Amino acid sequence: MVTVIKQDPYGNAKIQYQGEIISHLAQGVVIQAYWTRAEKDLGYTVFEPGDRFVEYYYTERWFNIFAIESGSGARKGWYCNITEPAAITDEYITQVDLFLDVWVNPRGVPLILDEDEFAAASMLSTAQREGAHRGLQALLQLLERREEAFMELKNPMTSS
Repeated sequence: MVTVIKQDPYGNAKIQYQGEIISHLAQGVVIQAYWTRAEKDLGYTVFEPGDRFVEYYYTERWFNIFAIESGSGARKGWYCNITEPAAITDEYITQVDLFLDVWVNPRGVPLILDEDEFAAASMLSTAQREGAHRGLQALLQLLERREEAFMELKNPMTSS
């Protein structure tokens, strides 16, 4: 088991939970975790106890990707956090959250979230802001090309 720690830009732990490493990437890891908190309605999706999260963390990318499915195995979508690159050890995965998030529905349509919160975050450095913008663009390109965590989506060029 590995402990995931999501930090605010000041380095304070905001969320902490456990997951199981299921795959090693060239520059990251993939873990599996389950939603164990109370139901959380985000408006565009609902996280429910038993939802399975397959989480992709990268040591050189400014984002992570959570592929989410219901307890019955139905794809709910992908929740993506714009973050500093992850620090990964055998025991911990630590990332600094940079406020921007992207929800991708099961059809592959993205919804960029918290742009106002990102704009108002005066504690972010220039390097963090630039990294966040690069991370957002790189994430949206992965989605558009249907690569890596988004491979199960039909390619818009080949779908009818």
